[in-house]
Amino acid sequence: MEKFAFILHPLSLADMQKVSPFVRCIPDSLLEHVLRKKKPFEVSHITGVKSPYAEAEGWFVGCPLTAKQMVELPEEFVIDRIVETGKIAEELGAKIIGLGAFTSIVGDAGITVAKRLNIAVTSGNSYTVATALQGTREATRLMGKDLRDAEVAIVGASGSIGSACARILSREVRHINLVARRIAPLEELAQELNGHGAATFSVSSNVKDSLHKADVVIAVTSAVDFIIDPADLKSGAVVCDVARPRNVSRNVSAQRNDVLVIEGGVIHVPGDVNFHFDFGFPQKTCFACMAETMILALEKRYENFTLGRKLHPSQVDAISALADKHGFTLAGFRNFEHAVTEEMIERVRMNAQKNASI
Repeated sequence: MEKFAFILHPLSLADMQKVSPFVRCIPDSLLEHVLRKKKPFEVSHITGVKSPYAEAEGWFVGCPLTAKQMVELPEEFVIDRIVETGKIAEELGAKIIGLGAFTSIVGDAGITVAKRLNIAVTSGNSYTVATALQGTREATRLMGKDLRDAEVAIVGASGSIGSACARILSREVRHINLVARRIAPLEELAQELNGHGAATFSVSSNVKDSLHKADVVIAVTSAVDFIIDPADLKSGAVVCDVARPRNVSRNVSAQRNDVLVIEGGVIHVPGDVNFHFDFGFPQKTCFACMAETMILALEKRYENFTLGRKLHPSQVDAISALADKHGFTLAGFRNFEHAVTEEMIERVRMNAQKNASI
């Protein structure tokens, strides 16, 4: 039996308030103080992960810091807390641990954490990229668009996931707008990629302007608040929100019936898996970053796989092949905890067509 673990943490204080009604009575400042003092802990035992080649069990382990705290507290303190969480996974018998949400962003994106643990570490970003692009391609097709001719904006393109998306999409699309707060890394990436694929590139630090003309948007920033609002998007746009916390405001889906928003990386896990913890997904499905950890365990590849700020397309290709081997598949589309059906997509497409004819 192969063994893995995955780190969870509350994205916001609201997540804690969902867990217990009692928490709602605690002032935010006091709750943040409690979370800062609370030690990491075992959340649940994961059973039933089974591919045609191997079986695995695992654990969710909790790092009790919010995304905001991970950004604002001293880096050394946050990394120490992540390492403490990893030590619990070691004690449970895990041989590889996945870094969930902001635990994969802090500091040097997992490299220091891996050096201080005695088990393998991965961020899950390789499979996150693979499935986000797979979902984006399929959603774009269902919306009646040709991705090759689409104006693509990657918001957060200077990060490891965003830059990897740019590298892979440069093989197949004609124009990509790289968007982030700092221009210099975007210019370096554009210069590196220009001439090596089909795409031409532009760069921008203005999210709003970039979104107004984008047919396809991939949102992958590490912002702790929403950055994409209903008025920002072009009619008929396809938006793949890979970020956690989400980059796209819930109001987009509520107010724009001519825009398709999907979450990146919702994966069906092979076997009769039971997570024994409700993180908002249907049974037997999980985030792609979680799935990457399981895939590596099933393959017995107990090695540091996806770490640091640079993600190579070869890693994305490798984990995609292993996912296919072990039976991990894209579990349709989701948007804010709800399934997105082909019928719903067709309604969005028709609404966008009506707007175009006005």
